[in-house]
Amino acid sequence: QVQLVESGGGLVQAGDSLRLSCKMSGRSVVDYHMGWFRQAPGKEREFVAGVRGAVDATYYSDAVKGRFTISRDYGLNSVLLQMNNLKPEDTAAYYCVAGETYGSVAGGTTKLWGRGTQVTVHS
Repeated sequence: QVQLVESGGGLVQAGDSLRLSCKMSGRSVVDYHMGWFRQAPGKEREFVAGVRGAVDATYYSDAVKGRFTISRDYGLNSVLLQMNNLKPEDTAAYYCVAGETYGSVAGGTTKLWGRGTQVTVHS
Protein backbone atom coordinates (compact mmCIF):
# COMPACT_ATOMS: atom_id res chain seq x y z
CA GLN A 1 0.00 0.00 0.00
CA VAL A 2 1.36 3.39 -1.02
CA GLN A 3 1.43 6.02 1.71
CA LEU A 4 2.49 9.67 1.80
CA VAL A 5 3.55 11.35 5.03
CA GLU A 6 4.27 15.07 5.18
CA SER A 7 6.49 16.83 7.68
CA GLY A 8 8.23 20.14 8.17
CA GLY A 9 5.34 22.49 8.81
CA GLY A 10 5.40 25.03 11.59
CA LEU A 11 4.86 28.55 12.82
CA VAL A 12 7.11 31.20 11.27
CA GLN A 13 7.34 34.93 10.67
CA ALA A 14 6.79 36.62 7.35
CA GLY A 15 9.97 36.46 5.28
CA ASP A 16 11.14 33.20 6.85
CA SER A 17 11.69 29.91 5.07
CA LEU A 18 10.43 26.37 5.61
CA ARG A 19 11.09 23.10 3.86
CA LEU A 20 8.29 20.58 3.66
CA SER A 21 9.03 16.93 3.06
CA CYS A 22 6.75 14.17 1.84
CA LYS A 23 8.01 10.65 2.26
CA MET A 24 6.52 7.89 0.15
CA SER A 25 6.37 4.31 1.36
CA GLY A 26 5.27 1.24 -0.52
CA ARG A 27 6.51 2.47 -3.91
CA SER A 28 9.21 4.69 -5.33
CA VAL A 29 8.73 8.39 -6.13
CA VAL A 30 10.32 7.51 -9.46
CA ASP A 31 7.08 5.79 -10.42
CA TYR A 32 4.83 8.82 -9.84
CA HIS A 33 4.27 12.40 -10.77
CA MET A 34 4.19 14.38 -7.52
CA GLY A 35 2.78 17.61 -6.25
CA TRP A 36 1.69 19.85 -3.41
CA PHE A 37 -1.68 21.38 -2.68
CA ARG A 38 -2.74 23.66 0.13
CA GLN A 39 -5.98 24.62 1.81
CA ALA A 40 -6.51 27.66 3.97
CA PRO A 41 -9.43 27.93 6.40
CA GLY A 42 -12.64 28.76 4.55
CA LYS A 43 -11.00 28.43 1.15
CA GLU A 44 -10.89 25.76 -1.51
CA ARG A 45 -7.93 23.49 -1.90
CA GLU A 46 -5.47 24.87 -4.45
CA PHE A 47 -2.57 23.55 -6.48
CA VAL A 48 0.82 24.83 -5.33
CA ALA A 49 3.50 22.96 -7.26
CA GLY A 50 4.08 19.82 -9.29
CA VAL A 51 6.97 17.77 -10.63
CA ARG A 52 6.43 15.68 -13.73
CA GLY A 53 8.16 12.81 -15.41
CA ALA A 54 11.67 11.47 -15.50
CA VAL A 55 13.07 14.90 -16.38
CA ASP A 56 11.46 16.41 -13.27
CA ALA A 57 9.74 19.25 -15.08
CA THR A 58 8.33 21.61 -12.48
CA TYR A 59 5.22 23.75 -12.36
CA TYR A 60 4.01 26.38 -9.91
CA SER A 61 0.97 28.44 -9.17
CA ASP A 62 1.35 32.15 -9.79
CA ALA A 63 1.01 32.75 -6.06
CA VAL A 64 4.23 30.91 -5.22
CA LYS A 65 6.29 31.16 -8.39
CA GLY A 66 9.75 32.49 -7.62
CA ARG A 67 9.45 31.73 -3.91
CA PHE A 68 8.77 27.98 -3.72
CA THR A 69 10.78 25.13 -5.23
CA ILE A 70 9.61 21.54 -5.62
CA SER A 71 12.08 18.71 -6.02
CA ARG A 72 12.41 14.98 -5.63
CA ASP A 73 14.92 13.43 -3.25
CA TYR A 74 15.41 9.98 -4.69
CA GLY A 75 17.69 8.88 -1.87
CA LEU A 76 15.02 9.61 0.73
CA ASN A 77 12.16 8.57 -1.57
CA SER A 78 10.58 11.93 -0.90
CA VAL A 79 9.35 15.08 -2.58
CA LEU A 80 10.37 18.40 -1.06
CA LEU A 81 8.87 21.86 -1.11
CA GLN A 82 11.31 24.62 -0.25
CA MET A 83 9.34 27.72 0.69
CA ASN A 84 11.17 31.04 0.88
CA ASN A 85 10.00 34.54 1.68
CA LEU A 86 6.84 33.22 3.28
CA LYS A 87 3.82 35.50 3.49
CA PRO A 88 0.80 35.41 5.80
CA GLU A 89 -1.33 34.37 2.84
CA ASP A 90 0.73 31.18 2.59
CA THR A 91 -0.87 30.04 5.85
CA ALA A 92 -2.60 26.74 5.10
CA ALA A 93 -2.52 23.00 5.50
CA TYR A 94 -0.17 21.61 2.87
CA TYR A 95 -0.84 18.25 1.25
CA CYS A 96 1.40 16.01 -0.80
CA VAL A 97 -0.08 14.14 -3.75
CA ALA A 98 1.13 11.46 -6.13
CA GLY A 99 -0.37 10.26 -9.37
CA GLU A 100 0.32 7.98 -12.30
CA THR A 101 -0.63 10.79 -14.66
CA TYR A 102 0.43 14.38 -14.26
CA GLY A 103 -3.08 15.49 -15.01
CA SER A 104 -4.37 13.69 -11.95
CA VAL A 105 -1.76 15.48 -9.85
CA ALA A 106 -2.30 18.97 -11.21
CA GLY A 107 -6.06 18.56 -11.14
CA GLY A 108 -6.11 17.06 -7.68
CA THR A 109 -8.08 14.03 -8.84
CA THR A 110 -5.51 11.45 -7.77
CA LYS A 111 -6.48 9.22 -4.87
CA LEU A 112 -3.02 9.36 -3.33
CA TRP A 113 -2.95 12.15 -0.73
CA GLY A 114 -1.03 12.66 2.46
CA ARG A 115 -2.74 13.85 5.62
CA GLY A 116 -1.18 17.28 5.51
CA THR A 117 1.13 19.49 7.52
CA GLN A 118 0.20 22.92 8.85
CA VAL A 119 2.10 26.06 7.89
CA THR A 120 1.29 29.27 9.76
CA VAL A 121 2.94 32.54 8.82
CA HIS A 122 2.62 35.53 11.15
CA SER A 123 3.07 39.07 9.91
